[in-house]
Amino acid sequence: MGQQPNMIYLASIWAIPIIIAITFHEAAHGFVARLLGDETAWRLGRVSLNPLKHIDPVGTILLPGFLLLLRSPFLFGYAKPVPINFRALRNPRRDMVWVAAAGPAMNIALAVLAALTFHLIGYLPATTALWVAENLKNALIINVVLAVFNLFPLPPLDGGRIAVGVLPNAVAFPLARLEPYGMIILIGLLFILPILGAQLGVDLSIVSQVISSSTGAIIDAILRLTGNI
Repeated sequence: MGQQPNMIYLASIWAIPIIIAITFHEAAHGFVARLLGDETAWRLGRVSLNPLKHIDPVGTILLPGFLLLLRSPFLFGYAKPVPINFRALRNPRRDMVWVAAAGPAMNIALAVLAALTFHLIGYLPATTALWVAENLKNALIINVVLAVFNLFPLPPLDGGRIAVGVLPNAVAFPLARLEPYGMIILIGLLFILPILGAQLGVDLSIVSQVISSSTGAIIDAILRLTGNI
């Protein structure tokens, strides 16, 4: 019986920040797209802070939860992608960069907000303070991980679309053509390559290490910026 309350508590301190991070990330894409001329997401009700509009049952809940239970060193998940018609943007190539950057920028803003809110923990009752502190700590981590992960320069991730928008055509066009295979390539780099490397006695978890070190550096910078260390 003691295990069930622990699982409920664990779910509450992870599920809330994950759902908020993903919801605000996806809504930011749609909001900026609308500002720049594409009403697709707005017409479909996706420029919304209602989590039910963005949650994918497998990608948002089951997959991260499964990895969390397995104590995976890397948390991986996804939401329903916000539909963007890039041709409807006023300046498709330039505006694609702003639309793609909106999601990670929102996550960094949420991470900074979580870090700033740490300063209010002392005003809460002791029983509530620990739960709120755990939520804020996880919100900081999840939002930075989501931002860094999405900035990986491979379409259809935000970083890939930013790269396609800013790189010369000679590089941008071949990179854009990778979009249908992007998630398969990413899964290979994150999971399959390290497993093969382990069999060969070689550490091939290079992408995970880059994401992990970048995440750590950004979290450290945010904590310093907000006066927490």
